[in-house]
Amino acid sequence: MNAPADPRFLSFLNRVDGAIAAHVDEAALVDQIEPALRLLVAQDLWLPEAFARQDAARYQQYLLYLDPQARYSVQSFVWAPGQGTPIHNHTVWGLVGVLRGAEICREYSHDGVLKSGNTHRLTCGEVDRVSPTIGDWHAVSNAQADAVSMSIHIYGGDIGRIERQMWDEAAGALKPFVSGYSNGRPWVSAR
Repeated sequence: MNAPADPRFLSFLNRVDGAIAAHVDEAALVDQIEPALRLLVAQDLWLPEAFARQDAARYQQYLLYLDPQARYSVQSFVWAPGQGTPIHNHTVWGLVGVLRGAEICREYSHDGVLKSGNTHRLTCGEVDRVSPTIGDWHAVSNAQADAVSMSIHIYGGDIGRIERQMWDEAAGALKPFVSGYSNGRPWVSAR
């Protein structure tokens, strides 16, 4: 499903493209992209409703944009009340900006054993970082008991097709997974 591209979203993509073209290290890259994501999630007017729909069965991960070279991807995550992820990793750098509501992030470390770390709450306009170099394991959930929350994620690769790991609570072990997307096609396929 494609939708008309909003100028705010296209401006964000242009800033990301510029940061990636500079060929800086991961820390500098994330430092350059974070202000652009903060600006994007500061206004809640640009995202079409098709990419903000909740599902009572599970959270939704809509692909908004996939870079033609798969250097990065952008998604909207939609969390109905009570929804959240299992503990999982990413294997690539990423930024998460809250567009609506609030989210709880529970951090973990993994050095052969999964250990619980800090927990923090993100509200509208706030941005969080993940990466194998700064902390890659977490579980995220909707912080609101009676409303939908939504965030915009950007990852250094096609996150919906990258094999990652999650904690399988029933088995008490790590398990490989590929998240996929709730929609089949990118929002913006060409600019």
